[in-house]
Amino acid sequence: MATSGNGGGGDRATAGAWAALGGAEGLAERVGYRGTGPLGGGRLPVRELARATVGVCSLAAAELAAVRAGRGVDDVAPLVVDEGAVGAAFVSERHLRVRGRAPVSFAPLSGFWRAADGWVRTHANYPHHRAALVGALGLAAGTPEELRAAVAGRGAVEVQETVYAAGGLAVAVAPEYGAPLPLVERRDGDVRGRRLGPGEPAASGVRVLDLTRVIAGPVATRTLGLLGADVLRIDSPRLAEADDAYADTGFGKRSALLDLGAAADREVFERLLARADVVVTGYRPGALERYGLGAEELVERRPGVVVAQLCAWGWGGSGSGPWVGRRGFDSLVQAGYGIAAREAGADGAPGVLPAQALDHGTGYLVAAGVLRALADGGGRVLRFSLAGTASWLVRGVAVADSPAGAEAGPVPGAGAGAGVGYDAGAWLREVDSGYGGLRYAGSPVVGGPVGGWGRGPSRWGSDAAVWAG
Repeated sequence: MATSGNGGGGDRATAGAWAALGGAEGLAERVGYRGTGPLGGGRLPVRELARATVGVCSLAAAELAAVRAGRGVDDVAPLVVDEGAVGAAFVSERHLRVRGRAPVSFAPLSGFWRAADGWVRTHANYPHHRAALVGALGLAAGTPEELRAAVAGRGAVEVQETVYAAGGLAVAVAPEYGAPLPLVERRDGDVRGRRLGPGEPAASGVRVLDLTRVIAGPVATRTLGLLGADVLRIDSPRLAEADDAYADTGFGKRSALLDLGAAADREVFERLLARADVVVTGYRPGALERYGLGAEELVERRPGVVVAQLCAWGWGGSGSGPWVGRRGFDSLVQAGYGIAAREAGADGAPGVLPAQALDHGTGYLVAAGVLRALADGGGRVLRFSLAGTASWLVRGVAVADSPAGAEAGPVPGAGAGAGVGYDAGAWLREVDSGYGGLRYAGSPVVGGPVGGWGRGPSRWGSDAAVWAG
């Protein structure tokens, strides 16, 4: 598989991401940016990462629209991404209101905890992860005070391995950056995708089978839905999704439940797969292979399909290390890849990025990769990871925007315009949904309907497992 590299052009981070996705040289120069947002001011160039990922997604949509209309890529018009919209979207979970209520982003047992020799980051937002964490560390009542005491008496790596062995999630905070990883891995296959005639928006009529959860994958598929795709998310009835998470990321799609281990449900799934143009998966390596739904099996059974896979820690190539196959979330990858240590405060406590930028940024990159593959005729396997996006942030984006590189301190200009004159209200919308009235952040992607999706998500798992047309 080809791996990413940096490109030339106007905004170098945008050019680098576009080159990694296999885009035509020089086309990234047609993407411009305006306005200001809340993502600058940190040690790492999150603002530059965010706008570049939205920029290449918007450019890929414009490219696909041009191809479908019978025009060449040279006819793609310049486009401008608003950084205010980007900033609101990258913290969409903070702006979400469900019937006026703010969601809870992190549970009490999710966070940083001081160990005997360092720090540990835990993630216990889902009930089964919380139960595994509590059981692994022998917490009687499962309170933050108990967790703090239990971690303080052990080494960070010991806590990490003990919790992971029990099915929970804990990561020792790494003091240095992890090994370099590609931003995207691509493999072209049999270009026999369904011929797409003219259509507006760019992905109209494209059927997308969505096998993703939480943030990164759902951001990708809600973006494809914004651009007109028929997106059907499939989940197991045995693994519930948090209502607030789906209220934020369930736009632009429908949601159905199928047990792939049950013969009747598997038959329904196979009928869906037989008509899918795109399959997006968001499970760790090996999880879907046991159902015969790995990338190799999918492209063999469905020639021309575009398969986009994403995971937390990488896909087993050079630099992935022993983490391949482990579960992970944005906050854990920030901790394990060295970003949390980089963002540490004056007291030495680990810090965080101003947004869950690995999740959101990877989501827009996945959508961009799918759109680019469709423009090229389909038949492509794409692999992304949160750790790959982290590697790009600290080595690609930082180097592109600072000759001194990411190790030289705060990136010059990274905080430029950080919140000056920024009002998120300009990008917030209200809509009814299966969860009641929602306030949400509109999409920053150029090429979709002005103002966003136009309708709210249904309730998770409440739709029929059929294509719309």
